[in-house]
Amino acid sequence: MVKLFPQAARDEFVDLVCAGVGLREAGASVGASVNTATVWWRESVGMPLRHARSRLKIAPDASEHVPDEWPAVEQGGVPRRYRSLTKFERGMIQIGHRNGMTYADIGKALGRNKSVVWREVHRNKGPDGLYYASAAHDKAEDRTRRPKPLKLVDNEALCGLIAVWMDDGWSPKLISRMLARYCPEDQTMQVSHETIYQALYVQTRGELRADLAEKLSLRRKKRVPQTRDRKENSPYKDAFKISDRPAEVADRAVPGHWEGDLIIGCDGTAIGTLVERSTRFVILLHLDGDHTAETVAAAMIREMGDLPGHLRRSITWDRGTELADYARIQVALDTKLFFCDPRSPWQRGSNENTNRLLRFWFEKGSNLSAHSADDLRRVAATLNRRPRPTLDLDTPATRLNQLLKAAETTRVA
Repeated sequence: MVKLFPQAARDEFVDLVCAGVGLREAGASVGASVNTATVWWRESVGMPLRHARSRLKIAPDASEHVPDEWPAVEQGGVPRRYRSLTKFERGMIQIGHRNGMTYADIGKALGRNKSVVWREVHRNKGPDGLYYASAAHDKAEDRTRRPKPLKLVDNEALCGLIAVWMDDGWSPKLISRMLARYCPEDQTMQVSHETIYQALYVQTRGELRADLAEKLSLRRKKRVPQTRDRKENSPYKDAFKISDRPAEVADRAVPGHWEGDLIIGCDGTAIGTLVERSTRFVILLHLDGDHTAETVAAAMIREMGDLPGHLRRSITWDRGTELADYARIQVALDTKLFFCDPRSPWQRGSNENTNRLLRFWFEKGSNLSAHSADDLRRVAATLNRRPRPTLDLDTPATRLNQLLKAAETTRVA
């Protein structure tokens, strides 16, 4: 009859061997035979022992360990040229972790960074909170095995649910999060948003309806690669970043700091928008025919040139190529231009909110070239006469006039 041992007995056995007790004695102390103890050691740690009474020299105090006693090559490991953790290394992580060594000391002994050890333990520890080297190694091999099975192949229930939600205008990222909420225990009903995108844009990556790509908000025919900002090719590599902006800009106490952007219409038409942060005063730029860097610079210099110097201290813009001629603007207006971080529109919050209000007059997808310069001045004047809750129901025009009168009084005095 096969004798069954509780998990606690196996844990006690491993702890005894890690503390330096011989394999035979450690097994006997929990009532296990030598063969059973050998199997336990192989399954839990996977590190070969030189003989049955081999004592693994692991100091209880992390400061007393000797890294040279953990040679990877001699103990069956591999040279350091491999990036992935070996089975031997995972065994040594288990031993060190059970003996109270810090992640930094374990990593130092293995020639690894402490963060590697920390991630390994927290990623692969069992439900009981303990780390077992053999189980961790099996998990790692399962994760790296290729090719991965496709979740959207032969899974009609999942594909059907995704299709229903996409027909209602849900984004793949929202669908992924809701699946995780509704089906937390069923891994077959969970999928990442990237997998959904691949099924929509890449052949043989799933079984979603071909027309579902048209349900996406941007309705692109193909996936746009997620490129990163390359500083060597960026026209803003020498420009001021938003982190260089003075602290006085953030609290809105000092006037003269502006935020700007473009409102884009159909057929490449656009309107430039500028918002003063303290008064919310709006200036609209009429861009005749295009929104190239030269056109935007000329319009900005024309519209802001009559402002007094203390009302054009700085301008914050995003990283669109329409402001590549920023050096010319800085010189002409005697101001500084600061550029937001990539893909960070919230860093121009006042401008983003103002653009939303301007969509009342300039609808998305419309031809913005139909609006003349006089039309833009009328719209700007209307918006500047609108009471704002953020100004205690005062208007941007009133606040700006107060600043101009104060500057005139100071100049005369």
